Amino acid sequence: MVIEVGSDYDIRIDSIGPDHFTWLRAKNYAGWVLLVDDRTRKHCLPLIEHELTGLPVVIIEVPAGERFKHLDTCRYIWEEMFRGGVGRRWCCLNLGGGVIGDMGGFAASTFKRGMDFVQVPTTLLSQVDASVGGKLGIDFYGVKNSIGLFANPRAVWVDVRFLRTLPERELRSGFAEIIKHALVADRGQWVDLRQWVNLAAGADWAEVIAGSVVIKRDIVLADPFEHGRRKALNFGHTIGHAVESYFLERENRLLHGEGVAIGMITESWLSCTLGTLSERELREITDYCLKLYGHQAIPPSCYPTLLALMRQDKKNEADEINFTLLAEPGRAVVNQTATAEEITRSLQYYNSLASPGD
Repeated sequence: MVIEVGSDYDIRIDSIGPDHFTWLRAKNYAGWVLLVDDRTRKHCLPLIEHELTGLPVVIIEVPAGERFKHLDTCRYIWEEMFRGGVGRRWCCLNLGGGVIGDMGGFAASTFKRGMDFVQVPTTLLSQVDASVGGKLGIDFYGVKNSIGLFANPRAVWVDVRFLRTLPERELRSGFAEIIKHALVADRGQWVDLRQWVNLAAGADWAEVIAGSVVIKRDIVLADPFEHGRRKALNFGHTIGHAVESYFLERENRLLHGEGVAIGMITESWLSCTLGTLSERELREITDYCLKLYGHQAIPPSCYPTLLALMRQDKKNEADEINFTLLAEPGRAVVNQTATAEEITRSLQYYNSLASPGD
């Protein structure tokens, strides 16, 4: 299955095999950089390693996880490229989840003023979201993705075999972005998704991924640099990113999708309070997210910290915190604002959802 992203690149959803690398060799690169983390080197690289023949290959391994998505890791990547004799006529293959894709694309796009790269996403999250749209970057000063740029890959290769290497928690994390895509752009898909609770029971992941990718592809092509419509994809992320960042250095660290699930609940509450979403629809979104992701209590003492993180969000204008809210499931409203008091009340609403035993 091939999904075209304008004239820039294609997203292939199939098993990576000889024809992928025949296509890559035809680009006449001088060599390949393969960026992996300690997990994808062990679990994912063996699925494609036999295709890495005929050209010099420099394998660069970095630690796995969002907490390593920073300048020090980029410095290591660039140093290893120099040590390996890498030049601009090489191509970087980013084999990993969203962190590897974001950071590897950023490192490649800035190395010697830019080298080509191919995204090979290995998590559900990166296959449906992070590998589509050309957003690249790293975390800085405690703020997610605050240093980066827009640059498109030469290709995206989605192989659902990689999903078999993931624990169920990682699948659920990626599924949050599929929920988000449906809530901002496809009411029918939202209705269908609500029938799913046990993701480990199996699914036609190629079909589900393709449907979600097409939603994001269409939005990105209409607004590649996030001036308007593309902001719809930020639903759940203003509060979700802040919560994720807060828990990043704590023992009960949240995965990205778990933070986004909290963001979708709280920002749905804001949508309802500000009059754009019905109470019934708020309950449906809340109940479904809680079924899949459970509840993580947010200490009230951290509310000021979360608000400070939100004020650093890239989407903000002037001194106002910018949100994407819902008019209804399947239709987003961009460039909405909320006061600190309203945001605090949304967090209080989320905390009130904990069962007595939590």
